[in-house]
Amino acid sequence: MQHIDEPKLEEDLAYRFGYLAEFIGFGEDDVAAVHGAAPAVAPLVPSLVDAVYEKLFSYDATKRHFVPRQHGYEGDVPPSIEELTVDHPMIAFRKQHLGRYLQTLVTKPYDGKMAEYLDMVGKIHTPKAGSQQLHVPLVQMNALMGFVADAFVATITGLGLDRETEVRTLRAFNKLLWIQNDLITRHYQNLEQDR
Repeated sequence: MQHIDEPKLEEDLAYRFGYLAEFIGFGEDDVAAVHGAAPAVAPLVPSLVDAVYEKLFSYDATKRHFVPRQHGYEGDVPPSIEELTVDHPMIAFRKQHLGRYLQTLVTKPYDGKMAEYLDMVGKIHTPKAGSQQLHVPLVQMNALMGFVADAFVATITGLGLDRETEVRTLRAFNKLLWIQNDLITRHYQNLEQDR
């Protein structure tokens, strides 16, 4: 039986990432499957981004989080949720971020920098990073992650891959998104502890 330093899981991101990857079974073959999907997935990123924002804008509970100024955005902000449209410059800014995130998943090495990046994806949706006005509730993050996971499944199954490659790719993305989900959730646990 392997010993896990549980306090270290909360303090050391690389240790946590390594533990999650090992426990879930996200290894080099999975990274290769994710990277192998890049040529087919990358051209579909703009439509995936549009689908995500269409979904986010179909609920007030998710759309409202795009009204406050987004970290790094310097332009005009919409005065209200009703006046915010998917073609607003701040949404174009946010869409670029989501597009880069999806591109990063399928092209970058899975190393310490990637662990930090995936962790920041979670943190930036809380007041602990980015905009102090931004606090996306965990239920909305879980809903989004479920939608993104399903979008990946739909995309991958629509690529016409041979069965073995399709299954390997689906499993790899599934493992990756569970790791991402943990690196989101951990920041919400910390918020509860700080209250």
